[in-house]
Amino acid sequence: MLFSKAKTDFLEYMEIEQNRSQKTIQNYDHYLTRLVDFAGDISVGDIDAELVRKWRLWLNRLGTNTSDELGKSTQNYHLIALRSFLKYCAKRNIAALTADKIELARTRRKQVTFLNEDELERLFAQPDTGSISGLRDRAILELLFSSGLRVSELVGLNKDQINLKRREFMVRGKGQKDRPIFISVGAADWIKHYIDKRQDTAKPLFIRYSGNKQVDLSGNFHRLTARSVQRLVVRYALLAGITKHVSPHSLRHSYATDLLMNGADLRSVQAMLGHSNIATTQIYTHVTDPHLRSVHEKFHRHAAE
Repeated sequence: MLFSKAKTDFLEYMEIEQNRSQKTIQNYDHYLTRLVDFAGDISVGDIDAELVRKWRLWLNRLGTNTSDELGKSTQNYHLIALRSFLKYCAKRNIAALTADKIELARTRRKQVTFLNEDELERLFAQPDTGSISGLRDRAILELLFSSGLRVSELVGLNKDQINLKRREFMVRGKGQKDRPIFISVGAADWIKHYIDKRQDTAKPLFIRYSGNKQVDLSGNFHRLTARSVQRLVVRYALLAGITKHVSPHSLRHSYATDLLMNGADLRSVQAMLGHSNIATTQIYTHVTDPHLRSVHEKFHRHAAE
């Protein structure tokens, strides 16, 4: 069977039988098409260890708009897609290389960037809450830190989705998995201030405002995009004088760090972040360092000398 035909069948299987999101399907299509770009529309049976080795070398030298090479993590996404495709072939009794023959490249674990209490206060103080857009931005910053939402989850929220009295709601995250979200009193108050200030009936919780133009009360609104949220977080971080790289995900990191520093267990944090694997949550174990120091000072016999 030609690879292009098997790829189409695989993507349809992901959509219908695995109920994967359209974004995931698009990404897998993109990664697997890169194999066609390299090798042509070969037979599935022609995919062997040597071809995969040469493809990996080709990917390693493939530049992007911002770099001369693809990052190791991005290269691994291609390999993960191929492994999933080969597992599908095994299920359908299509002769192909076994998925376990493909090993992922070793990658450096990213350093977690999180904000301390002083940096958070400075960041939150930057939006001009006298304007509707500033009020929106303050609500966004508060909600990101209070909930640990991914930016894609945040921009997908609708007004009727959040119960501000109970300060909780459900969100569908990666892998089409639902999880409960809890927010602080402060975040709920800022969201309420923003909603009360709005004079529209649009469904999205956060909408886009075009400069200083009057809001169109006819209902012609646009949901705020993830890219817009990323830009506003970066802008406010610079205004706050924060020199480290700050993104919406930094606030998610800060949320997890704050929970663990205050005694939350790793399994609970895993559930609240929506991580499938606890190994992903363990990147936050750096926050135990202050606790280790206190243990050292308390129990090591030479600590008091």
